[in-house]
Amino acid sequence: MSSTETPVHVLILAGGAGTRFWPASRAARPKQLLPLLGGEPLITATARRVLPLCAREGSAGWERIWIATGQHLVAPTRAALPDVSERRLLVEPAPRNTAPCIGWAAATIARDDPDAVVVVLPSDHHIADVPRFLEVLEAAVASASGGAITTIGIRPTHPETGFGYIEAEEAAGAASAASAAPRKVLRFVEKPSRERAAEFVASGRFLWNAGMFIFRAGDMRAAIRAHLPALAEGLDEIDRAAALGAEAEAVLRVFPRLPAVSVDHGVMEHVAGLAVVPGDFGWSDLGSWQSAWELAEKDERGNSAPAGSVLIDAQGNHLVDLRGRDGGARAEIDRRVIALVGVEGLVVVETDDALLIVPRDRAQDVKHVVDALKARGQGRHT
Repeated sequence: MSSTETPVHVLILAGGAGTRFWPASRAARPKQLLPLLGGEPLITATARRVLPLCAREGSAGWERIWIATGQHLVAPTRAALPDVSERRLLVEPAPRNTAPCIGWAAATIARDDPDAVVVVLPSDHHIADVPRFLEVLEAAVASASGGAITTIGIRPTHPETGFGYIEAEEAAGAASAASAAPRKVLRFVEKPSRERAAEFVASGRFLWNAGMFIFRAGDMRAAIRAHLPALAEGLDEIDRAAALGAEAEAVLRVFPRLPAVSVDHGVMEHVAGLAVVPGDFGWSDLGSWQSAWELAEKDERGNSAPAGSVLIDAQGNHLVDLRGRDGGARAEIDRRVIALVGVEGLVVVETDDALLIVPRDRAQDVKHVVDALKARGQGRHT
């Protein structure tokens, strides 16, 4: 099935605090708004790579891209996505996790396009093999078009403890084991211990949960009604107001009191007939500076560093210089040289108001810096 046969709309989830990428990422500039891998911001790359799925004759597909974000991120998000109309920005007046956001989007998209299949994607992931990614999404769209709420599962490459897992029904044979054919979901599993993760990977039945969901808008509304009735009631109230031209007021009134629950826990774990399409397309959730180093271009000693850095007897380091990034000419005039001598496995990130130095293998702990700064009353740096 091609995207031209089924109207496909893409909802990009673009909230988040981005604490693991401090000091580059801040509350007002989370990681999806940063060019962490060079070039364009992550959210721009996310939208651009799915345009072929949304395109129709005479249109590049931007009118079928929707963004869910918070009020404080509207301006920078619009700057990163100038081709997405303001009408396609779903601005949440309060953070309520993903189920309310996705339910509201499903209802809004259904009013715009009743036959739509909705593809929900995080805004801040990296995809190395875009053609393969689109093939997997096409298979998921076909599955969803047939009535099955569908997710994408990433074939694990190692026993990762930082991801949730999806246990899928075993493929029928060796050939289909490597295919993108949908499989029945048996269960979701929370982040496991290293021993359990190793068992999952060895079994061949488990996939990483990447937070990608595909469904017909009506099917998601029905699932929410069945498993989250309080959320369904609130969404119905917003729907009734929308029919009277008063949706904006209703969202401000209703959304903050919707139950705060993820779509995984509130819906996906309870839906019968859920399908998963296995994918292997160079996926990374870019969860920390460690993963940014893994994907960055490096020299022969494994260092990723800006031009002009001095590296002597140093290896496996990740240097990021963001000073003057927002200051125009200062970017060149006030750039200082970064030099490393005799060190290994460090992350060094410098901005106009902060300097981070952390071992790469402790990159996940950067979020504790943000907690410490807030506790000390220095929230302006977060």
